[in-house]
Amino acid sequence: MGTTPRLRAARRLFTKRRTLGYPAETGLGLESRTTVTARPEPPLTDLPPRPPENLTVPERTERVKASDLVVKNLGPCRYESPIKERLGQRALHHVGDAERVLVDDRLSEFAGRGALVSEMPTFELAGPRDRLFFDPKTVRCGIVTCGGLCPGINNVVRGLVLELTHAYGVSQIFGFRYGFEGLVARSGHEPLRLVPKMVGDIHQKGGTMLGTSRGSQEPADMVDTLEKMGIGALFVIGGDGTLRGATKILVEAERRKMSLAVVGIPKTIDNDIHFIDRSFGFESAFSAAVDAIRSAHVEATGARNGVGLVKLMGRHSGFIACHAALASTDVNFVLIPELPLRLDGPRGLLNHLDIRLAERGHAVIVVAEGAGQDLCVDPPAAAFDSSGDQASGPIATWTKESPPRTDASGNVRLKDIGLVLRDRINEHFERKGTQITLKYIDPSYQIRSVPASPSDSIYCWNLARNAVHAAMAGYTEMLIGRWHGRFVHVPLPLATRFRKQVDVGEDLWMSVVESTGQPVGFA
Repeated sequence: MGTTPRLRAARRLFTKRRTLGYPAETGLGLESRTTVTARPEPPLTDLPPRPPENLTVPERTERVKASDLVVKNLGPCRYESPIKERLGQRALHHVGDAERVLVDDRLSEFAGRGALVSEMPTFELAGPRDRLFFDPKTVRCGIVTCGGLCPGINNVVRGLVLELTHAYGVSQIFGFRYGFEGLVARSGHEPLRLVPKMVGDIHQKGGTMLGTSRGSQEPADMVDTLEKMGIGALFVIGGDGTLRGATKILVEAERRKMSLAVVGIPKTIDNDIHFIDRSFGFESAFSAAVDAIRSAHVEATGARNGVGLVKLMGRHSGFIACHAALASTDVNFVLIPELPLRLDGPRGLLNHLDIRLAERGHAVIVVAEGAGQDLCVDPPAAAFDSSGDQASGPIATWTKESPPRTDASGNVRLKDIGLVLRDRINEHFERKGTQITLKYIDPSYQIRSVPASPSDSIYCWNLARNAVHAAMAGYTEMLIGRWHGRFVHVPLPLATRFRKQVDVGEDLWMSVVESTGQPVGFA
């Protein structure tokens, strides 16, 4: 389907306003699937403050140099790989001579480099190496899972254990319990000795068999445990905070002159780690969210002036909200953290909701948890449990005076935009004397606890086996990512340098706008 003249105009205005340093919202609504009454658009005045930096893919790739992509290696590889005979020499990469994957694969960028093509930033292709740094017969490996739950963690743990055992013959594999806590002796969490039989069916379940926790620990205490146990390779499954913690472990190990390979497998349900096409569990999460949206649509269409409101995960990035809305096709408004949210005024959400209900008699709204935080008040401490997650049961009255709070990982605890929207929408229509029926659905914990989808299961296996290949060859301070459809080695400092967000001037957001018929922005 081609773009409409209104969409092309919105894109041109987005580009112009970005150049001027203003947000990209245009206030230009797109026609919904049915004909609506055209209304004149108000002039572009009272521009909102410029939002935090939101780098596009080209912008962040332009900031990357070839030297940023060099992956550390512990030293010479003296051991022949035991998988050479099974896979064949053609399936293996020679150590230090693997194929490279361009960071920026645009033809214009490639042509512009001319004779400097050899200096273009490239990722090293992942995969088995012909020689190893570690002796598989003696090396000890550790696995730790940190942060919030996410579909596919068990799949990754299982994949690591099976690949280490069956492909390389590693017999000493330990799972550290409850995140980085398990690496601190005084926590009392004894490591699990992992064998294939123990992990045989864990991929059929959500969560993590090792347990998880939030928060950092002293690097010296964690390395004490690793050194005492003689761990040579540590596989860290977690998001950007966890990966930063892994870097601190490595710094301490290097200070002690330990030969420790630290390899990350990126876990973030929000899909917000840079230079990774997709994080594992993301597809499972937005697929599960479609069921919640379907329920909201049924509720909305079952009542006169019915409104279904669904809050989905997305602290700083609205990828789950966007993809779930596109997959369901029943959503009329998507609200994400990357765009400011105004409720009142001619361009505000409430005015557009007025029009939608007048024309169609129902509406479905999907909001990412990090959207519209400036519209919220701060929750009291009683609203959260000790881990920083929202507590169940009655919540005390929220006040503007409540100080901002953080969870155990240092993340600012988000205010509940879902409850704010629920109340503001109800109040708006009460003032108008219009009766509506609003149903609010928050499926966050259901979404993150489901088993991995078939597609994610395949993805998790490939992440796990490539992580093992990298660690056995002595690569360290890196994670396994997929870039342009190929599995690559991504240095940890680069992966945690930026936060990936929805580019509101590019195709993903424009496809949402075309699908829902909503304006490009509500401000």
